[in-house]
Amino acid sequence: MKFNGYLRKNGAAGTRNHVLVLSCVSCANHVSRKIADAVEGAVCFCHDTGCTQMGTDLEQTQRTLAGAGKNPNAGAVVVVSLGCEGVSAEKVVEEIKQTGKPVELVRIQTCGGTSAAIAKGIETARAFRKELNKLEKTELDASQLVLGLECGGSDFTSGIVSNPLVGYVADKLVKLGGTVILSETTEMIGAEHLLAARACCPEVADKLLAAVENVEQQAKNMNEDLRGSQPTPGNIEGGLSTIEEKSLGCLAKAGSTAVNEMLEYAQIPTAKGLVIMDTPGYDVESVTGMLAGGAQVVLFTTGRGTPVGSPTAPVIKITGNAQTAQRMAENIDFDASPVLEGKESLEEAGEKLFELLMRVVNGEQSCAEKLGHCESAITRKGPSF
Repeated sequence: MKFNGYLRKNGAAGTRNHVLVLSCVSCANHVSRKIADAVEGAVCFCHDTGCTQMGTDLEQTQRTLAGAGKNPNAGAVVVVSLGCEGVSAEKVVEEIKQTGKPVELVRIQTCGGTSAAIAKGIETARAFRKELNKLEKTELDASQLVLGLECGGSDFTSGIVSNPLVGYVADKLVKLGGTVILSETTEMIGAEHLLAARACCPEVADKLLAAVENVEQQAKNMNEDLRGSQPTPGNIEGGLSTIEEKSLGCLAKAGSTAVNEMLEYAQIPTAKGLVIMDTPGYDVESVTGMLAGGAQVVLFTTGRGTPVGSPTAPVIKITGNAQTAQRMAENIDFDASPVLEGKESLEEAGEKLFELLMRVVNGEQSCAEKLGHCESAITRKGPSF
């Protein structure tokens, strides 16, 4: 199966052709937003990290920023740095350069302040936009797609309808040779043994179980037990009763294929097929991690409704709750409630969802894109110092 996308110099396939304005630190967010707002076709990646971090926490932020810039949906990147932050803007630029895409660094302190940095950034982004507009779409193979899976604001319909539907699509893309990323380690608790049993080798199973144990231990270090504090109050109000029930629903998104790799947060997969990324259950941080891992499109299920998107990857919202589909119609791309009502089979709806996925990777805008949603946040391993 083919789709029309943007072939990058390193062979990667983009479903979008954005100029990405990438903020290295929260101190550079304002300048970054002003640059992106002034240039048609530019998107902004902002976050609240990048300084007073150390060790693996800083490394993770550095890896996430570089990964966001390397995502094939970004055709060119303007990296915005304050100039004294902990993250190395030069290393971010050098890593992005390895993909062959245009990238320039705008440093606020050396430019002479806010206004001068905004002006330089706008000039650079407009020049990038002019060049990217010359790039024509080309026919690419579906095996080059990296699909991120996410759920948020779950209710009783998520595990029954919308997550299994996404699992149907995930299996289909894996069969076509593509890559599918399952995230949200906290939402594997209580069902991790089922996922580990699908691992391609003992090493992957061990890494998966260790990641779940680690996230539980982090909560215990704060004198909290995740098995007692989950589901969230919103999940419970939506009809979920236990963390195991929530986890079984979450895992349904992963379909039925083998787990071929266990990734750290924001790590780029080296395996095809189904892979797992160690991310928090917080959906914005989770989607950001998958974006940095190369996801060009995201399927996002929601029972209660959520509007969030991402800077560069289209996010497609699916709900099995008819009331949510009606109440938040401008946010929902796919109403799966006919399956719950017995009016449509899972396979029939799954085929429709796959058709929607392919229309979106071919250029059709998701609801989150139409509404301008571009939320991003990087998860932390440690406190600020």
